[in-house]
Amino acid sequence: MAKKKRRIHYRQGDEIDAMRTAGHLAAEVLRETAKLVVAGVSTGEIDEAAGLLMKEKGCRSAFLGYRNFPGQTCISLNEEVVHGIGSRERIISPGDLVKIDVGIVTDDGWVGDNAMTVPVGDVSSEALRLMYATEECLEVAIRHAYSGRRLAEMCASVEDCAISYGFTVVREMVGHGVGRDLHEEPQVPNYWDRFTMGQGPKLAPGMILAVEPMINAGVPEIRILSDNWTVVTQDKKLSGHFEHTVLITDGEPEILTPRARLISKEMLGGFDKSS
Repeated sequence: MAKKKRRIHYRQGDEIDAMRTAGHLAAEVLRETAKLVVAGVSTGEIDEAAGLLMKEKGCRSAFLGYRNFPGQTCISLNEEVVHGIGSRERIISPGDLVKIDVGIVTDDGWVGDNAMTVPVGDVSSEALRLMYATEECLEVAIRHAYSGRRLAEMCASVEDCAISYGFTVVREMVGHGVGRDLHEEPQVPNYWDRFTMGQGPKLAPGMILAVEPMINAGVPEIRILSDNWTVVTQDKKLSGHFEHTVLITDGEPEILTPRARLISKEMLGGFDKSS
């Protein structure tokens, strides 16, 4: 029997309201969890605290138990790209880059998904540049997320942005549609083959996408550690990760996981893109 093709969902009315609620909850949990990221605290303690925050807000983790994932959140340090598992043995140190990915499920079954990279104390200038560039890649992608445009344009814009800063995109890990399930159609890569720019779906009102640039300071290649979850850069250089859940509308795209931008150009003291 032929495998049933998965379809893209176009949400309407109450469904969009429910996803807006899920997104705002996910953003609240992420913002409050990020405040706990300080030197001397273990990633396990942060993960447990995030789980308690979810419970207090009337939601649960979208990650815990998903394909047997053991954590409430994904917490990844430095060269770890995504899917890091919180541990009481893993202590955060000054200068670390900590990526926190929070996905929640509301009590009526809707998913919100978002992520950010948090600097611990004084980090290197390269780390700050990587954070700025990764967050910029996310914003550039969202600026391309207009109805009628092809998904390809949005995806290609991420890699173009990363390259302009001298960084690379992870190709094996991608964003995705989100709604009743954590991973829905379409896949949202952070690149697109230039020979197929006229192919792939067009963005349309009601599509809800988890847009998540994963940007490496070095080579784009990755590998998975022996825990079968944690993704790290092949060359052990730093990686950045930012994510929003985004609604495609008739007008401007709506970020369902709102938060203030973390790193501004002013914080970097001015820089050349390729420096």
